[in-house]
Amino acid sequence: MTDQATVPPDAPAAVAPSEETPTGRLARLARLQALQIIIVLLVIVVIFSILKPSAFLTVFNIRGIVQDTAILAVLGVGMTFVIITGGIDLSIGSVLVFSGVVADKAMAAMGGQGWGAAIVGLLVTIAAGLAWGTLNGFLIARAKVPPLIVTLGTLGAALGLAEVITGGVDLRDIPTVMVNSVGFGNIVWQIPTLAVIAAVIVVIGIVLLHRTRFGLYTYAIGSNPEAGRRSGLNVNRHLIAIYALSGLLAGFAGWLNLAFFQSTTISGQSSTNLSVIAGVVIGGTSLFGGYGSILGSVIGVFIPATLQNGFVIIGVQPFWQQVVVGAVLIAAVYVDQQRRAAALRGGGRNRMNSLLAHLTTSRQAAPARE
Repeated sequence: MTDQATVPPDAPAAVAPSEETPTGRLARLARLQALQIIIVLLVIVVIFSILKPSAFLTVFNIRGIVQDTAILAVLGVGMTFVIITGGIDLSIGSVLVFSGVVADKAMAAMGGQGWGAAIVGLLVTIAAGLAWGTLNGFLIARAKVPPLIVTLGTLGAALGLAEVITGGVDLRDIPTVMVNSVGFGNIVWQIPTLAVIAAVIVVIGIVLLHRTRFGLYTYAIGSNPEAGRRSGLNVNRHLIAIYALSGLLAGFAGWLNLAFFQSTTISGQSSTNLSVIAGVVIGGTSLFGGYGSILGSVIGVFIPATLQNGFVIIGVQPFWQQVVVGAVLIAAVYVDQQRRAAALRGGGRNRMNSLLAHLTTSRQAAPARE
């Protein structure tokens, strides 16, 4: 959706697209799509503000929307990397639940209510999420099982193990400091701590995707994994790293989820994966791989959250939100198909050649240890 999504921003001048090349036209299209997504979100906000000005456009309500979206935004960062490679991760909601369950058990065993127990819980959630993500990546990259099947399997396995551990009953052994400081605390004025933490993750994701060789390799795999392999990229290792990153962020989101809901929410994450995938795709990341941006994904996940909030305020059944989001998701995929068709007609080959040229130059200048 951004210029960087088309050609990495640190590309040398020799491969940078001009406005007259097909790749340059694709970049302009990306900027236009980013603007369109922002306009869609603004239109939704304006409509609900007109319908219920005294309830929707208030500091309290906007703060609530931001808090509700913060955890989805963290998950969206990892999902963006995965989808750019042409993959999918259906397991993030279950990994979030499992990570929260084992963290709750660990914190309860410590018996404390301070930061010591909270930090132990954080480390446990990250380790659990990383383990599930690495397993996904290994099965996809080494065993060559399709991502849809692997992550559908781990979706059931992670949730099933969480239910075995808890007996299907939510755990609530959350240190008070987590709830007061992270779940409902403010950094300053009415700016939630939860949102600031999510913003930091988003910024790190943007830098990693758009300003590093790791992001460059991610785009290369999504565009043409065989060409990337011929350029010296260890595709299997990078795919494992991508899914490990997605799992790690799902684990971290599990810790944030504990702080916000004060519970493991075992039965409350059944649609989380679909909400995140919908937000990422609505935000412009291509389901076919090779194209996308973190910022677009964050804007995308705000759209379902804003719709749900607005429907509740104006008294419409929130189930309509699923209908609207489904329609927008189908429209987003259709637009993506048209965009890819135009790119293939005009500049798909030039875009790939630019990417591979920079990939080769980057590896020659600073060979990656793979």
